[in-house]
Amino acid sequence: MTSVYDALETRAPAEREAALLAALPGQVAHAQSRSPAFAQILGGVDAARITSRAALAQLPVTRKHELQALQQASREVGANGNVFGGFSTIGYGAAMPRVYASPGPIYEPEGTRRDYWRMARAIYAAGFRPGELIHNSFSYHFVPAGSMMETGAHALGCTVFPGGTGQTEQQVYAMRDLQPAGYIGTPSFLKIIVEKAAAMGVALPSLKKAMFGGEAFVPSLRDWFLAHGIDGYQCYATADLGLIAYETPAREGLVLDEGVIVEIVRPGTGDPVAEGEVGELVVTTLNPDYPLIRFGTGDLSAVLPGHCPSGRTNTRIKGWMGRADQTTKVRGMFVHPKQVDEIAKRFAEVTRARLVVSGDMANDAMTLRVEAVAAEGLAARIEEAIRDVTKLRGQVEILPPGSLPNDGKVIEDARSYQ
Repeated sequence: MTSVYDALETRAPAEREAALLAALPGQVAHAQSRSPAFAQILGGVDAARITSRAALAQLPVTRKHELQALQQASREVGANGNVFGGFSTIGYGAAMPRVYASPGPIYEPEGTRRDYWRMARAIYAAGFRPGELIHNSFSYHFVPAGSMMETGAHALGCTVFPGGTGQTEQQVYAMRDLQPAGYIGTPSFLKIIVEKAAAMGVALPSLKKAMFGGEAFVPSLRDWFLAHGIDGYQCYATADLGLIAYETPAREGLVLDEGVIVEIVRPGTGDPVAEGEVGELVVTTLNPDYPLIRFGTGDLSAVLPGHCPSGRTNTRIKGWMGRADQTTKVRGMFVHPKQVDEIAKRFAEVTRARLVVSGDMANDAMTLRVEAVAAEGLAARIEEAIRDVTKLRGQVEILPPGSLPNDGKVIEDARSYQ
C-alpha cells in the first residue's frame, strides 16, 4: 500500500517550486479581476511579473483584522451577498453551497470543488484509507471544521459519522456500535471520550488512529493516546485557507500542503526572514473561489531544514509556535512590531531588533536590544529614532550578532502585573 497520497508529494523540490510559481501570476490576475478587495489591494501590480518569491514578497500582506474590517464595512453598507468584504470571487447560489462564520465574526464561503479545503492529504498521512469509517467530532455548525474534514474524508473514499461536539455518552455508544477506524477532532475531546468509555465499561477496540486539529497536540498527550492504543497525528488548517501543513508518521515537523505558497516573515512586516528563523506564516492560496494573496495568519513558525523521512519532499515547518501580533501599550500608547522594524531599518548596522518592555505597572521602561556591530554614537542615534517613531523614550542595548533568541518575538512584554 502506497505511503503517500499522490505523486505531488514526492516531486523534486525544483519541479514543485516551478509549478507553484507558474500558477502564481494567473492567481494574482484572477484575484485582481474577480475580487473587488484585491483589485484595490493589488492596484497597479503587473500580475505577469509576479513570477518569483522575491516578486511575491513585494506585495502587501493582508492580515485577518484587515479582512474582518472590510467584511464589517461591507455589511454596514448593506452589500447584498458580499458579506465577504470583496474577497470572494463567487456569490450566493449553486457555486456556494454553504457559508460559515468564524469568531469575529468572519464569514467564509465554501465552493463546490471536490475536497474544497484540501484535507484528504492530511487525513491520508494520519493513516486513514479508502473504505474506512471515520468518527468526525469537529463542529458542524457555524464554523467550517466539520465540513472541512468530511469533504476531505469523502474525497479519500471514507464514510463519515458526523459526531460533532458534546453528548459524550452518545459518542461512546456510536463508536461502540459503528466501530470506526479512527477519530477526527480535537485531542481534548477524544481524551474525554476515551475516559468516559472506560468509566462506562465500554470497550472501543476499533479506535486505532486519529487526526487532530484546533488545539496544540503536545508530546505528553501524544504519548497518552499511544498508551491507549491510538496513533494520533496533527494538522494545521484555517477556515480562511484550508489545509496549510500536516504531520506524517515521521513526526518531524509538519509538511506543507501542495496547494499553498508559504512564506515566513518578520512579525509586523512583509519581509521574509532567513530560513530557520521564527516569524509569521504568510500564505498565498491557489483557491480560485477565495484567492487570498499573502494572507497573514498571525501564527508563528519556522522552516525546518531538509526533507521529511517519510519521502515527502515539500518544505517542513515546526508547527504552531505562538501568535505574531505582539502589539502592546506602553505609557498609554500602542507600540507595534512594524514600528520596531521601521527603527531597525534606519540603520544599516542593525541586523535584528527586539523591544523589551519592563518595569512595574504604570512605570513602564523600554529597551531596544539590537544585534549590530558597535559604532560610535549608534546607541544615541537609535534612541533618537525610537522617540521619532514611537513618541516614547527608550534605551538601547547593542548586542553581538546571534545574541537574540530565535523565537519570533519583536516585542517582549516583561512587565510585572502582580
